[in-house]
Amino acid sequence: MSERLDRVLETLRLEQVDPDTFTGHNMPMPHGRVFGGQVLAQALLAAAATVPHDRVPHSVHGYFLRPGDITTPITFAIERLRDGRSFTARRTHALQDGQPLLSMITSFQLDQDGLEHTSTAPDVPDPESLPMSLDVLAPLDHPMATFWGRYGAFDVRHVEQELYLSPDPTRTDLQHVWMRSRGPLPDDPVLHRALLAFACDQVMLEPVLRRHGASWASRDLSVASLDHAMWWHRPARADEWLLYVQSSPSAQGGRGLGSASVYDRAGALVATIAQEGMVRLP
Repeated sequence: MSERLDRVLETLRLEQVDPDTFTGHNMPMPHGRVFGGQVLAQALLAAAATVPHDRVPHSVHGYFLRPGDITTPITFAIERLRDGRSFTARRTHALQDGQPLLSMITSFQLDQDGLEHTSTAPDVPDPESLPMSLDVLAPLDHPMATFWGRYGAFDVRHVEQELYLSPDPTRTDLQHVWMRSRGPLPDDPVLHRALLAFACDQVMLEPVLRRHGASWASRDLSVASLDHAMWWHRPARADEWLLYVQSSPSAQGGRGLGSASVYDRAGALVATIAQEGMVRLP
């Protein structure tokens, strides 16, 4: 398992204070604010620790309420909303100094049979034919490039031109990205789903930037996640290639909406994600 992945897994290990309270620590970030994907994954794992092991998360709906400080541990307080025969629901409050950073409801389900169909994955180049994100980031003299070079636990490969340093001349909201962890992971389905939530926060708002001819290096760009919804349809491993088919149906009022359909290598839809963020350009 890679050193980068080890750092992330260590950050996701929570300390249990009492049956419904947990404490977590933070990854370093260049701007001093907690990474949204980190707190999403931690909130999911805290909720899962209060649920029977035969139930796995099938959806989360959360709001980012305040930026977090990386120097302060986060407290995760769990509300037990429902324990039914098939479904279990938990609300997680992520707190620093008594103030909420994130409020999120997670729904868990017992494995059951039912109707089944799936949309079809698009035909795109295989990930092996595309450049690795680390190869692109390595030569860049930028704090975020240095950070993801050291702490990037996921191999991210864009089908279209990446947006790290410069915008794509083609203005479109459509984006295809392959992702997998930089090493094998334990056979824990909840951990894999938590890591999918962690990873997707890196790219969810990129279709907004792509549509408006911007990049992560655009001058005076201001971006922050506002809310996040995620549905898991089928089992998926974060250490195997997953294709994120992304778009942005709307941007208005300083907010942009990003969506993603996530497919496994066999072409089955494993997850659907939506995230609205503050996206401000001069």
